[in-house]
Parts: sequence; C-alpha cells; structure tokens
Amino acid sequence: MHETMVAESLLATISAETAKQNAKPVNARISCGTLNAINDEVLCFAFEAIARGTPCEGMKLEIEHKPMQGQCKNCNQSFDIEFRCPKCPKCGSEDFDLLPDAPLLLEQIEFQTE
Repeated sequence: MHETMVAESLLATISAETAKQNAKPVNARISCGTLNAINDEVLCFAFEAIARGTPCEGMKLEIEHKPMQGQCKNCNQSFDIEFRCPKCPKCGSEDFDLLPDAPLLLEQIEFQTE
C-alpha cells in the first residue's frame, strides 16, 4: 500500500523535526500533483495508525492537490490544465506541453506553542 509507505516517511521526517524543535507537532501540510496516486483518507488513516504512541499522535494532515500545468507552444504561457477544455487561456491554442507533475512535498509542520 503506497499510502502506508508515504505515512512512514512522513512520520520519520516529522519525528526528526519534532526532536530538533523539542515541541509537539499538531498539524502538517503536504502537497502533491494531480497524477500522484495519493488517497487522502487512506494516507490520513495510515498516518494515524502508525503515529500512535509517538509524539505525532493526534496530529492532523492537510493534503493539497496541485493542478497539472501546461506550457503553450504558441505563446509560451504556463497555465493550469483544465481537462474539460485543454487549451491556453492566453491565446486559445490547444498545442501545449505537459509540465512535470508536482512532487509529494511536506510543506509545513505546525508545532504547539506553550
């Protein structure tokens, strides 16, 4: 299960930062691309399960899915791809390249301040 491996990696990274900060993590924001096969519910469930008994127990994960990007071959404009109508919003061209999908990133960890 892909989400369990992602959850394990997140837990390791957040735990390491928790030790450095000497504070309790309460929230983490993650981003990933559209084609990244992350199921939000499964990832949150897996993280919750493996975080039990650790300083990360009870923290919340927020997952943002970033849209696919294209670059117009006509006017060089970069834009979010609308799959219902895939064309450049600037010049209307349907001739574009798909840009690489956004990677899975741990964007931010919020710690409880005392």
